[in-house]
Amino acid sequence: MVKNLTEGKPLKLLFLFAMPMILGNLFQQLYNMVDSMVVGKFVGEDALAAVGSSFPVVFLAVAIASGLSMGCTVVISQLYGAGQIQVMKTTIFTALILLGVIGLGIMGIGELIASPLLKILGTDPDIMNDSLSYLRIYFGGAIFLFLYNTLNGIYNALGDSNTPLRFLMVSALTNIGLDLLFVIRFDMGVAGVAWATLIAQGMCAVISFVVLMKRLKRMESEEECQGIKPKLFERSAAARIARVGIPSMLQQSMVSLSMMMMQGLVNSYGKVFVAGYTAATKIDTLAMLPNMNFSNAMSSYTAQNIGADKPERVTAGYRASMLMVLIFSLIITGVIFLFGPNLLGLFLNAGAEGSAMGYGMSYMKTVSMFYVLMGFLFVGNGLLRGTGDMKAFMISSMSNLFVRVFIAYLLAHFIGSSAIWWSIPIGWGVGSSVSFLRIKSEKWKDKSLVR
Repeated sequence: MVKNLTEGKPLKLLFLFAMPMILGNLFQQLYNMVDSMVVGKFVGEDALAAVGSSFPVVFLAVAIASGLSMGCTVVISQLYGAGQIQVMKTTIFTALILLGVIGLGIMGIGELIASPLLKILGTDPDIMNDSLSYLRIYFGGAIFLFLYNTLNGIYNALGDSNTPLRFLMVSALTNIGLDLLFVIRFDMGVAGVAWATLIAQGMCAVISFVVLMKRLKRMESEEECQGIKPKLFERSAAARIARVGIPSMLQQSMVSLSMMMMQGLVNSYGKVFVAGYTAATKIDTLAMLPNMNFSNAMSSYTAQNIGADKPERVTAGYRASMLMVLIFSLIITGVIFLFGPNLLGLFLNAGAEGSAMGYGMSYMKTVSMFYVLMGFLFVGNGLLRGTGDMKAFMISSMSNLFVRVFIAYLLAHFIGSSAIWWSIPIGWGVGSSVSFLRIKSEKWKDKSLVR
């Protein structure tokens, strides 16, 4: 259901809007979670390390798709808030065509660069073949990845976070079933979990597209546009999307590149360390979901209210989001400290210090203490992105990433492998300070894309 975010109490609106997004992303993360759990338990630690070593490259494709789709979300949200329904429909069609074509291009490029990238990352020869097999199959479904991210962003732009949740629940359950079938019954190994992800993601993208087209037909355009069909593609719409999408894509790509640089450092400590790090980052990714989705909710909320020329509601929403971040971060940190070994046990067998389990616990206990800083960074950047203040958004994001990589490599000479996880909260602290100062300046209020 399409929902107007420009009316009502910000705290209640943002909470109810973000919760389905959190649950939806939880199911989406099950794609990689179940992949890792199945190969770790039924194939072995080498197979788990193979999936983990390929993850930074997979994340690069996801980064490009999600970054560009965020451009669609912000522009469509502002148009919807401004009541420009006909232009909004044209922008939606333009976004789907644009991202679909880019997805096809990534399919071809991914097949060519998969092997060189894994070699650059220093992937262990023992797991190279499995890593390459996983990557090539994953890139084969890149068009579904791009279309799904675009469609999900469009639904969120319209204030609807419930419909994507339903699709993702079905898709995740399908992925789980196919994982078990392909790996346990058909003995397909790492390739089996890659095929399961591709099929489930493709199904989700197709169903989302069909439902969206039916919904757009029922949405009435402005009175002066009645009877006029919206254009399928318009260069001005593509330019608006690019204004937000390209910086978002670059930011997400830099996240991926920083992960690749970190993976190179991780790989240098051996495959036992890689397995522990991989398992910990799976849990870490789940733990980040609430704050990531408060950020996405803040972007859509901000964009609709900027389009409706209600900047005072944006400020109120920012305060509400910061409160939710604080509460959820403290709860999740408590869960990590209480149940960390049980969570890692989903991927790894028990072990002492120096084992994969030992490395994973050290990572989780260090990073989880600072989740609140990560939440402040994400929500602040969500506001800046929603207004179209992309210069400030990029400065905040890049500060976080560059500081993280620099600190990791610098401290590794003094404290060894633990530098990898201590660098993360330091980066969050620097990035969140930059976004907070920009928001306090209130210069973002003049950055509308649709006025």
